Amino acid sequence: MTASMPQLPLRDELFLLGHNDDTGQPHIHRQALALGMAGAVLIDLFLAGRVALGDPDDDIRPAGDQWIRLRLDRPVGDLVADTAIASVRFANPAPTLRGWLSWFAEDLYERTRAGLHAGGILHRTSRRRLGGLARTEVYLATDSKWAVVARSRLRYLAAGREPPDNHTAALAGLVAVLGLTTHLYLDDTNAVTAQLRAIAEQHHRPVRDITAAVDAAVGDLATAAYR
Repeated sequence: MTASMPQLPLRDELFLLGHNDDTGQPHIHRQALALGMAGAVLIDLFLAGRVALGDPDDDIRPAGDQWIRLRLDRPVGDLVADTAIASVRFANPAPTLRGWLSWFAEDLYERTRAGLHAGGILHRTSRRRLGGLARTEVYLATDSKWAVVARSRLRYLAAGREPPDNHTAALAGLVAVLGLTTHLYLDDTNAVTAQLRAIAEQHHRPVRDITAAVDAAVGDLATAAYR
């Protein structure tokens, strides 16, 4: 089944994993999920050779303070990703990792949902609540295979049944820091989270730094909610 399916961008897989398959409701706060998806966009661009972080000789700058620079100023043919490239190209001064994640995440949830809807992966429907007095629109997957395949890759990875490819290892790190491991439907969530984090820690340093910056930004979001 997976061989005939195109691989979705990391942000799309994270969006699907971040929602209940049956109700379409997000498992975590939308802003937190959007920060994770912003990190996913940047990781995809790094893996595609389009961006780099900071100065290769700078080993002391904190991950979130590293600046983003273009490595190859060429579009990838994806609207969201190409918008991200343009945002780095025209930024002056160069954006810092934490600053860019917060800015790019602002409307990323809606843009990602719209793209999945336009691509036929999500469909919009309405449901009644409050005893039928109110209607609300929800977006549901047209086919559960997309989330099932992404979830299965992570489950196989956690169980040691598959070697970690770059894409899935990056997804593992983002799922772990966003607290989405419980929705992989595996026993002992704490152990699975630790295993996914360990796998992600073997990734390229820039991917680890982006994931760490997402983790810190989500932590800041949670702290702000209690102020």
